[in-house]
Parts: sequence; structure tokens; C-alpha cells
Amino acid sequence: MKIGGKIKELRVQKNLTQEELADRAELSKGFISQVERDLTSPSIATLVDILQCLGTNLEEFFSDTSTEQVVFKKTDYFEKYDSELKNNIQWIIPNAQKNMLEPILLTLEPGGSTYPDNPHEGEEFGYVLSGSIILHIGNKTFKAKKGESFYYKAGKNHYITASDKQGASLLWISTPPSF
Repeated sequence: MKIGGKIKELRVQKNLTQEELADRAELSKGFISQVERDLTSPSIATLVDILQCLGTNLEEFFSDTSTEQVVFKKTDYFEKYDSELKNNIQWIIPNAQKNMLEPILLTLEPGGSTYPDNPHEGEEFGYVLSGSIILHIGNKTFKAKKGESFYYKAGKNHYITASDKQGASLLWISTPPSF
């Protein structure tokens, strides 16, 4: 069965590059390229991982009808730990890339940060669940601590850091999806 075209179609719909999908699924870009061109077939476990990153599952992928999931459990989350930046991202709505906004749970270790994000259309909102963060937006910095929220238009370079003494966790919502 040829599934590569359907995987590519889902990836393009979610505005993901092959490299972004590969990173989220912890695979190589070359492997994703080969799968999309039907030059190789992923194992069932790998296909499940790819589909989860694309906001779907085996049943929906192979079905002509789709049911919209409304409630998501922790087992539905997709998680990625970045040891270099000392952060952990949980995509708490697996199919959010196809939606107007994308919520994540972000945990920063002491001194941790996010990748700098280039200016893009859209807006970002966050609520600090624990610890404190520094928002870097353009040439300005803003501090936010537990119980505080932030909101900004994403028209400038931006990223978040945690203090070297304590980490932080926050709910971060981006529109359009960009994580």
C-alpha cells in the first residue's frame, strides 16, 4: 500500500517541512523523504509516531471518515526534550497544527530557553504555571512569574529564558501554529 503521498499531504496541510516533521518524530529528514516518495515503508510503530506528529492516528489515516477529538488525555500528548536548550515541550493538542492556534506546555530547566523564533504573522499568549521567565521580544525583555500571563504580536524576533536559579513551566499558545 502506498501511503507516502497521504503523509506528505498531511505534512503540507500542517505547514511542516520534512525536517520539522522528522525532528518531532525523532527521525531523519532523509527517512521522511523516502517514506513520502514510497521508497521505504515505516514500521507500524514509526508510522504511529509520524501520524501522531501530524495530528492523526492509524484509524483516521486509513479511514474515509474522521471523527473530531474534543478531549485529550496525557497519553495523547507528544513530547520532545531538548538537552541543548534544557527545555521540554508537550504538544497537548496533537492535531493543533491544523487549527488556528497551538497550545503547548513548556518546561524550562534552570537556565533553559526556547529557540529564537523569527518574526511571523500571528499572536502569542502564555500563562506561567511555576517559576519565572524572561520574554525576549526584539530588543526588549519582560519578566513574568508564576500566576502572570503574557501576550504579544509575533512581529519581532522572540524567545523565552528561565533564570539560572530556577526553572519555569508555562502554558504557551501560538497562532498560527509555529512550534
